[in-house]
Amino acid sequence: MKKYFEYLLVLFLKNLVNMFQLDFARKIAIFLSNITYYFFHKRRKITIENLTNAFPEKSIKEIKLVAKKVFQNIGITFIELALFPKLDKEKIVKLVKYKNLDLMIEKFRLNRGLIMLSGHFGNWELIAFSAGYISGHPLTIIVKTQSNKFVDSLINKHRTLLGNKVVPMQNSVKEILNTLKAGGVVAMLADQSAPKESVFINFFNREVATFQGPAVFALKTKAPMLMGFIIRKEDFTYEVVLEEIQTEDLVEYSEKNVQILTQRHTEMLEKYIRQYPHLWMWTHRRWKNIREKSSIS
Repeated sequence: MKKYFEYLLVLFLKNLVNMFQLDFARKIAIFLSNITYYFFHKRRKITIENLTNAFPEKSIKEIKLVAKKVFQNIGITFIELALFPKLDKEKIVKLVKYKNLDLMIEKFRLNRGLIMLSGHFGNWELIAFSAGYISGHPLTIIVKTQSNKFVDSLINKHRTLLGNKVVPMQNSVKEILNTLKAGGVVAMLADQSAPKESVFINFFNREVATFQGPAVFALKTKAPMLMGFIIRKEDFTYEVVLEEIQTEDLVEYSEKNVQILTQRHTEMLEKYIRQYPHLWMWTHRRWKNIREKSSIS
């Protein structure tokens, strides 16, 4: 019953937001995000702690300013997700500009499948929503199932409005392999906290457990790997930059090559986060599982 009431609240807020134009809805998102920043003490603390560890050179004043913008970015992301039904194809093309879409088309034409990675960066929902339509190649998106099945169903309905397909992470292995074998595009986020059994990768100068799935699939299937970063501009339009993660020199599948490739795409993510720190979701406990440096006495 509790989950159903949560769903009704989300549905009410979605319908309320859809009463407004996109520009005004974003202003609502920023207003609510500022309130959230002050009242969600736990997430604010995690955000400030993560930013302080990642950018020791920044003052606490600078850190708090970035942290507040992080909350705003998350708020805008979810408001825009709620408005996906109002984003027709004409609006999508005006809202999201791909700087080098030809790179995606070029890799797709190799007919070895394509792995598209991103992180919780910019509007990560919008890059997946738009990429399939703009490229003409719908995505199979690997998603984490929400604890509330009603909310999960609503979000996935929005994600698939333009032809994409969603697959729950917990039973995605077979679907990923079949999609890549058929020459399709698989989209994944690879920046959340991973179990201790995962590979440990350097990320902002700390060795942290990182999901190795994208690297495993790329090496086993020989599918090329691209990373996409969606950057919000001052006028609230977006530019998407695609970057290739080199795999050609990793000729065989091995634990060592999995670690190398995972490090490569993690370094690419860090590069863009350093340029646009306010666009990444620092509210997550990404460094929950780190490898402590051994001390020599």
